[in-house]
Amino acid sequence: MLEVLLLSWLGKPLWMWLAFIFIVISLLALDLGVLNRKDHEIGVRESLVMSAFYIALGLLFGGWLWWSLGADAGINYLTGFALEKALAMDNVFVIAMIFGFFAVPRAYQHRVLFWGIFGVIVLRALMIGFGAAAIAQFSWILYVFALFLIATGVKMLVFADKTHDIAQNPVLRFMRRHFNMTDQMHGHSFFTKLPHATSGKPAWFMTPLLLALVLIEIADVIFAVDSVPAIFAITTDPFIVYTSNIFAILGLRALYFALAAMVHRFDYLKYALAVVLIFIGAKIFVADAFGLAKIPAVISLSVTFGILAAGVLWSLWKTKGEEPETKRVTG
Repeated sequence: MLEVLLLSWLGKPLWMWLAFIFIVISLLALDLGVLNRKDHEIGVRESLVMSAFYIALGLLFGGWLWWSLGADAGINYLTGFALEKALAMDNVFVIAMIFGFFAVPRAYQHRVLFWGIFGVIVLRALMIGFGAAAIAQFSWILYVFALFLIATGVKMLVFADKTHDIAQNPVLRFMRRHFNMTDQMHGHSFFTKLPHATSGKPAWFMTPLLLALVLIEIADVIFAVDSVPAIFAITTDPFIVYTSNIFAILGLRALYFALAAMVHRFDYLKYALAVVLIFIGAKIFVADAFGLAKIPAVISLSVTFGILAAGVLWSLWKTKGEEPETKRVTG
């Protein structure tokens, strides 16, 4: 049995992967089975306490990586953790719009976010596994990722004020055309039985809660297209890439209820994120130009933190005294 646990899988002993999976499953069981067993409206204070717990746990995990795998591994984890947290800020804005569009009561929002985590865990694993395999087979893929990040950063700078029209989402329109759907909430259920309009017989209908969950999962896939290449440009270690992604997302979902009330205060953070993506993509070419294997991890971490901190401080200063716009959460 011990020999099996010591077997290498994607560059790390199997026991490390199993330990991480055990931590995540335990957190999810604690979340739904104990802390949020009953539907209730999560306030800002509870959201901040939950988020502080998840952030502390994520940082402790990073400290353990630093101690067990070395400084570079720890720094790369922290860089990826911070970057994923920051990139997901736009995701918070979109989630708030989705909840507003479907008029999801605050008491049920945590349930949607919780079940959405399962999709995130699986989808990120697939994307990261594919990315790691592609880079191992074709090293030039890393340069494609770098060019993509630079292009994405430039696009974010140019189209930073672009808004999202949920009603025109092609997936939502397809589902409304091909499936039974109801516009009414039925408690915290994702499905409900109602009389069919044509036959009059009972049939299963999707509720707005399920539609919100589907659109949130799609939004995460779209944002992962940016964040996964970004972390691969920092490190190609699948274990560090995956664990930093999942810990950051777990904490962000906990922090959502506090951030949703003040997301307007981070309007200018998107410009800092754009600069970070351009920096991360460009540093691969800069390292090549100077004959380096890669830019030192501590430099990447310092520059990333510096840019993000500047973006946060600038946003808070520029939006001081502003009230949230209703249209931002109603779609």
